[in-house]
Amino acid sequence: MSYVLSVFLKELPGYVLFGGIFMPVTLLLLLLIAYFRIKLLEVNEELAMAQDPGKVFLNAHGQWQKPGRSGQKRNKCKN
Repeated sequence: MSYVLSVFLKELPGYVLFGGIFMPVTLLLLLLIAYFRIKLLEVNEELAMAQDPGKVFLNAHGQWQKPGRSGQKRNKCKN
């Protein structure tokens, strides 16, 4: 088996090896790197918005919405 493989590689032209194996694998890896970089930038933007209180949405009255405890009534109108 190794003899057949060595003969095949000796007869295989360099452009076939480069164009048929090396280039597609390299392009696939570069595309994956670019895709994951874009996704990572999106996640970083979402995290920055979640941590920055100036960009968080306010409720209708302009106050922070605080999670209420269960069984506790909320006073909607403050005097």
